[in-house]
Amino acid sequence: MDWRVVEGYVFEKMRKTNLPGLSIAAVKDGEIVYARGFGFRDVESGAPMTTQTRVGIGSVTKSFTALAMMMLSEEDKLSLDDPIDKFVPISLRPFGEPVRLRHLLTHSSGVPALAYAEAFIRHVVGEDAPWLPIASVDDLKAFMSEAESWAVAKPGEKFFYLNEGYLLLGHAIEVASGKSYETFVKERILEPLDMTRTTFRREDVTSDPDWATPYVIDRDGKQIPSRFPFGISADGGLISTVLDLSNYLRFYLARGKWDGTQLISPESIEQMETPHVPLPSPLFGAEGYGFGWSVYPNFLGHKLVAHSGSVLVHTAFAGYIPDAGIGVAVLANASGHPLSQIGMVTLATMLGKDPETLPFVRHDKLLEKLVGRYETYKGTMSLQVSRKGDGVLLETKGKLLESSIPFLPEEISDTYARFFTLQHSRKVVAEFFIDGEKITLLYERYKLVKVG
Repeated sequence: MDWRVVEGYVFEKMRKTNLPGLSIAAVKDGEIVYARGFGFRDVESGAPMTTQTRVGIGSVTKSFTALAMMMLSEEDKLSLDDPIDKFVPISLRPFGEPVRLRHLLTHSSGVPALAYAEAFIRHVVGEDAPWLPIASVDDLKAFMSEAESWAVAKPGEKFFYLNEGYLLLGHAIEVASGKSYETFVKERILEPLDMTRTTFRREDVTSDPDWATPYVIDRDGKQIPSRFPFGISADGGLISTVLDLSNYLRFYLARGKWDGTQLISPESIEQMETPHVPLPSPLFGAEGYGFGWSVYPNFLGHKLVAHSGSVLVHTAFAGYIPDAGIGVAVLANASGHPLSQIGMVTLATMLGKDPETLPFVRHDKLLEKLVGRYETYKGTMSLQVSRKGDGVLLETKGKLLESSIPFLPEEISDTYARFFTLQHSRKVVAEFFIDGEKITLLYERYKLVKVG
């Protein structure tokens, strides 16, 4: 396979979003087939990112928590139908229905995100955010004392991503196993899978020369050295490397077996990979959340099992395609271009597919094509089209007056794109007609042609 397509995509997205460093590893048929680092683990010293650089994996940790739950379930130390209040003395019965372990595993408790992690992380990195002193399950219980009244659906009815739910699962693991959550994960998952550079512990990484400096990319695109939010655990606290994560992916592709030992049954792996609740805003059609994994049943004709992770200053993606025997792990030391997209481009390339067929690649390429200066008849008026997220800005600037209007996408193809905005309660449309390199814009009463 020619990895230049992947490397070109990675380098370009890092360049455009100012990502300091990134590492990636791909596996196929039980072997690591590609691994390398890009950029810097520390910009100031010039130290490069490597395949052994430790980076926080954020919510990819949730799959480890779910795997631990499945192990305990197989040992009859808990049942996924147990209510969480069997393990944690907390009132969590929205609309009179008990929240069970399976509801927390699938983010279907009915309680929308309480944003503890968002507030904690933003506070740690110095952003404006309230201080939440949550260092134990007792602190979490105090914080969640009114969570039951915050629910908007009965358990099992609707997906609401809930970090706090995975913290509760971490405590359930402790009660059921008689060990700390971190010890259980280390002894039952990390050590058997030879994930020797994966840890929860601050002291393990702060003395490690191959630890990625955490960065915040500010509003001006500057790379600001920051702090890592130690203290998060079962919902997003693991720190790992792409080589360690490649072991983890190969374990799933081998249906729970590693080095000749069956650590968990193939049936439990299948349960984790089964969509149990629909995901909102699907990218590839019907998608759902399993146990600690998002499941894309039709990713280029294959089932993709994946999860992203972010603690703002470190980001991650891990995903695998069971029937193709392939997987990829991506880590970075800042928030920039979505690592899920880099991972999906890698997997598409490994499948022998053109990444241009991926909807976000086509969308991104089209937006880049639309960017530029447009003029009306004989240059009587001009405006600038620039990108704004997944939409565009139509901007005019003069000595005295200027305007900047955001437009959201409504329809996009290779030859036509329509965007809309609201002005004075009225829907306003901007239409782009694409004929090779010639692009015409119809906006209100004007026809404009791209000139630069």
